Amino acid sequence: MKKISFQDYLPFIFLTALAVIGIFFPTVPTFSDASKYNAADVAWILVATTLVFLMTPGLSFFYGGMVNRKNVISTMMQSFIATGLISIIWVVVGFSLAFGESQGGLIGSPSTYFFFNNVGSGQPWGTIPLLLFALFQLKFAVITPALVVGAVAERIRFTSYVLFMVLFSLLVYAPIAHWTWHSEGILFKLGVLDFAGGTVVHISAGCAALAGALVLKRRKAHIAKQELQPANIPFVLIGTGLLWFGWFGFNAGSSLAANGLAVTAFAATNTATAAAGLSWIFFDVIRGRKPSVLGFCIGAVVGLVAITPAAGYVGVPQSLFIGFVAAIISNIVVHYKNKSSIDDTLDVFPCHGVGGMTGMLLTGVFASTAINPAAADGWAYGNFSLFYKQVLGLLLVVTYSFTVSWLIFKLINLIHPLRVSEEEEELGLDVTQHNEIYHPNMLSIDGKGKIAEEEIGVTHG
Repeated sequence: MKKISFQDYLPFIFLTALAVIGIFFPTVPTFSDASKYNAADVAWILVATTLVFLMTPGLSFFYGGMVNRKNVISTMMQSFIATGLISIIWVVVGFSLAFGESQGGLIGSPSTYFFFNNVGSGQPWGTIPLLLFALFQLKFAVITPALVVGAVAERIRFTSYVLFMVLFSLLVYAPIAHWTWHSEGILFKLGVLDFAGGTVVHISAGCAALAGALVLKRRKAHIAKQELQPANIPFVLIGTGLLWFGWFGFNAGSSLAANGLAVTAFAATNTATAAAGLSWIFFDVIRGRKPSVLGFCIGAVVGLVAITPAAGYVGVPQSLFIGFVAAIISNIVVHYKNKSSIDDTLDVFPCHGVGGMTGMLLTGVFASTAINPAAADGWAYGNFSLFYKQVLGLLLVVTYSFTVSWLIFKLINLIHPLRVSEEEEELGLDVTQHNEIYHPNMLSIDGKGKIAEEEIGVTHG
């Protein structure tokens, strides 16, 4: 049993303090005036919120299936822990930083909704309760740092990644969400369009992933050019299905109402995803590769990413083009990344970062007021200024997310080592970080941390 240090006590002490502080906040009546809300909108956003939640376990399966089998559990845990960690951060101060009273268009006031104060008091957000809107947005905040895991998998300490999630949520995600979705945010006022998070979620996570991969440097297997086989491709297929299903809540739910715009976003999401999955494997074929389950799944996820900023602004035919093009661009970027020394384990930057950038720029091309009168026409309909604004927004978010995330990783490394030791990396993070094992023939771990293999079905006296 390892020796417990003061650092080991800190997370528990911090959570205890938050729990005790929560006792002293007054309980207020909620939803006392039902006339403020539209019941159909409330019902749909409740469903959409649960769909977006489902995406995080889906992501865990998606990532867990692609890593080496000695790192399956650790990779899944690093993603899934966000459901607990970011839920608490969001209630305490995250929602307030993202959607509280604007401080110069840069960040929300921490005091506006501190500990969800005033959130559950029956205030409406359009036709739904403010509390429901806060919960819907929570699920976006949860999955964003979970996406970064794929770039640093198989070599990052669990405790270090937990700290990264907290700092990323407060210093990167919340400000970018405020800029983009708050009515006083700098990007919102500029006229940048991001319907459901291509900028806020995917570009920010993709750039943070690139920063993490550069700071952590290469795995030993990557340096040795060892080709590690995915642990469980059916896991990847299950994860893709859950992501695709949950993404309907992600995009169609961002209409914040049960209306025609939600239907359009739903249709655009499915069409772009289908086109991207097919585009990826067909492009592989003309490059001399075989069509693979992994290829279709990765392509589909790229399509989901690319249509996210555009879903409520473009027509269904244009969504097919967006998915088709995004998959080809990401496929090419993955190819060239694999020839470089960058060790982004699961291609988070080429798929989420580049996919989000592609979708954001094509929103500036194909957005139409015929689909969403509250938006603006894009370059394809004679309005180049929207495309120009999308480019400006992209450059700002890329620069900010990469720079601040790089500094966060560097800071954490000064406080607590980011990387596991060479011996821990060799044994695998499942054993060394969690004392758990994925492979069904590996049933126990001896006292020295070495894996003992036992035959399934054999009875030991």
